[in-house]
Amino acid sequence: MKALAIGGTDDHIHLLLSLPSSLSIAKAMREIKSASSRWMHETAGASAFEWQEGYGAFSIGHAQLQATVAYIAKQEEHHRKRDYRQEFLAFLKKHHVEYDPRYVWG
Repeated sequence: MKALAIGGTDDHIHLLLSLPSSLSIAKAMREIKSASSRWMHETAGASAFEWQEGYGAFSIGHAQLQATVAYIAKQEEHHRKRDYRQEFLAFLKKHHVEYDPRYVWG
């Protein structure tokens, strides 16, 4: 996989990845969470660090690439106006993604 953009704030992260067709999103996330958790514990000394159980994954077309990179780069500024939870739910609604609120935040 190739990371095209990475950014976030204290409570979440956005990754724009290019995945080969042979790598599922679930496997990519498992590898990312595992390696980054190991690094946080062993190198950064953040023994209390842990990922949440789930994640959201969305695909984009080539035409949305630059706008998505710019969006990821401006996370701190963006979340001064709307927090992560509000943004995520608005995104699901905007794109007509059905969800059960009981399972969105665990």
